[in-house]
Amino acid sequence: MSKIHPTALVADGAQIDKSVSIGPFCVIGKDVSIAANVEIHSHVVIDGKTSIGEGNTIFPFSSIGMVPQDKKYAGEESRLIIGENNVIREHVTMNPGTSGGGNITQIGSRGLYMVGVHIAHDCIIGDDVILANNATVAGHCIVSDHVILGGLCALHQFVRIGEFAFVGGMTGVEADIIPFGMALGNRAYLAGLNLVGMRRHEIPREQIHAVRNAYKKLFAENGTLMERVELVDKEYKDDASVQKIIGFIKAASDRSFCVPQN
Repeated sequence: MSKIHPTALVADGAQIDKSVSIGPFCVIGKDVSIAANVEIHSHVVIDGKTSIGEGNTIFPFSSIGMVPQDKKYAGEESRLIIGENNVIREHVTMNPGTSGGGNITQIGSRGLYMVGVHIAHDCIIGDDVILANNATVAGHCIVSDHVILGGLCALHQFVRIGEFAFVGGMTGVEADIIPFGMALGNRAYLAGLNLVGMRRHEIPREQIHAVRNAYKKLFAENGTLMERVELVDKEYKDDASVQKIIGFIKAASDRSFCVPQN
């Protein structure tokens, strides 16, 4: 039987695995589904069509699955899907999707969402991410696997963050950031590559060197960015890490790209 505190309010219809622990003064809506071994501390609200995978831990005062903060939202049926083994700290907010973004917000697995993180409607968040305190992700953003967002940073709507990228604290991001990129600044600029993160994830040295060389060529002064992309694509067609960057740049996007200042 689920370990549900007597002061918690769990609506009829909620699907709660018998191994789930729900603390005092929590409120769980009727369309919520919670898988095995989830621990929900006190004063958590989970509502809407929200599915929570196995092994998640949710800390007090988080608001999960409440209606999107979007004036265009008109009550349409939408979902929030959360993967497995995430740590969701105090005061985190995660909203479901809207009709303008496919009616779904998707959260990956094994992420750390620190105090005050906000994930808006229609976002796609990858696996193994770290979002530091008060990082804010606006609607329709894509945050890929292994990304780190520093404290108090903010992503503009529709921004994409490539795999293994790093965004410094208090950075405002208005443009897409390439895989392995490191972005800093009041309005973010590309400040190099996230070499520390690449080494931590044991990306081979030869791939790191290839990415460094490709980066220099992509952001050189000769020709347009897309002309340089085609040249780098041909030169590094067999390098998986460089091809992550090339594929990211070539993919359709509503935003420009974060580039170096000089």
